[in-house]
Amino acid sequence: MRLLFLGDMVGRNGRNAVWKKLPTLIEEYGFDFVVVNGENAAGGFGITEEIYLRTIEAGADVVTTGNHVWDQREALIFCDNHERFLRPANFPSGTPGRGSGLYLAKNGARVLVSNIMGRVFMHPDLDDPFQAAEDELAACPLGEQADAVVFDFHAEATSEKQCFGHFVDGRASLVVGTHTHIPTADYQILNGGTAYMSDVGMCGDYDSSIGMDKEEPLQRFVNKIPKGRFEVADGPVTVCGVAVEISDRTGLAEKISPLRIGARLQEALPVFE
Repeated sequence: MRLLFLGDMVGRNGRNAVWKKLPTLIEEYGFDFVVVNGENAAGGFGITEEIYLRTIEAGADVVTTGNHVWDQREALIFCDNHERFLRPANFPSGTPGRGSGLYLAKNGARVLVSNIMGRVFMHPDLDDPFQAAEDELAACPLGEQADAVVFDFHAEATSEKQCFGHFVDGRASLVVGTHTHIPTADYQILNGGTAYMSDVGMCGDYDSSIGMDKEEPLQRFVNKIPKGRFEVADGPVTVCGVAVEISDRTGLAEKISPLRIGARLQEALPVFE
């Protein structure tokens, strides 16, 4: 089974690039299942129902989010209407929407996708992300109810991301970090067979400050005085993601490759036999 995960779409240019390139990537590499993080797709802050639907139409099987999930208030309404739209699973009980789901891949595999948010430098009042993962795995274990398990761990601290990866190692197919918008070089298969990457990066303009036009955040660092709103950088987009080949027998990872397509970062394409 081949799975593709694309990092946070940032703004109009980011989502348009994903919508344009995703169908070709699916056809060229034969991906059976695609997850896209969409929490920054609407002007850099949140996601609308129209953007969600367009992303599904482009070939995504699931759209995950993170701390900006409710920035577009309509998400509080449409989240309950779409099973393939996920918000963090460790939000408090009673929060609208769902944090995980079991989905059918093109090859017939059952794929559990869970969207969990870290607490370090983020929202310490959230439910324990490690217990949330334990609950998901207990309800739908790899090799029993699920043929593959994917965690989008939306977090700031690399240490928390790494520990989360080790915590579910051998019980998940892929743990991919989102939120920091910068692709890391530590893509690997952990000792127990779980594919891992601390951050998959973003689908956006890298001549920026994590996808935002660099002038406003730069002057805030220098002068400590905001002069305006953050605006999405509108230059050429680099689409970033990670591709994983998963064993049909064990549900564990056999290969992991970064994906980077665009004008700014050095190109990287999936390597499959």
